[in-house]
Amino acid sequence: MSQNRLSRRRWLRTAAALAAAAVPALGRAATPLPVLQVWKSPSCGCCNDWIAILQREGFRVQAHDSGNTAMRARLGLPLKYGSCHTALIGGYVVEGHVPPRDIRRLLADKPDAIGIAVPGMPVGSPGMDGPEYGDRRDPYDVLLVLRDGTTRVWASYR
Repeated sequence: MSQNRLSRRRWLRTAAALAAAAVPALGRAATPLPVLQVWKSPSCGCCNDWIAILQREGFRVQAHDSGNTAMRARLGLPLKYGSCHTALIGGYVVEGHVPPRDIRRLLADKPDAIGIAVPGMPVGSPGMDGPEYGDRRDPYDVLLVLRDGTTRVWASYR
């Protein structure tokens, strides 16, 4: 019986230590994300779908239905990386149908860059993946747009 009690005590101590170690990690996970401001056309369904995906993923979104061309230029993102909506979060531009996990990575890694972009509107990207597209999934890259206007691949979806 004492062997059983010793094992139980050891298990309880181990469980308590693991729980104590998890508390700081839970506190970090609860830190709210900055507000994501989005400039888009008021009639763009895929933009609204992208916003809904981000909201389900815990992003707080403020949408501006004024179009995005002027804001993209103001934020310094070259037109060749453009899409149907432009966003700003944590000082970074997020252009187009960027997956939520790539935005989280951008905020965590804090690269010296303008932001990230999914040029065009690739089918299968978040917001471009509704039932009207069936099961189609076109390959695309998320580009890290550097301050000199050049890019490198941030993430690939195949």
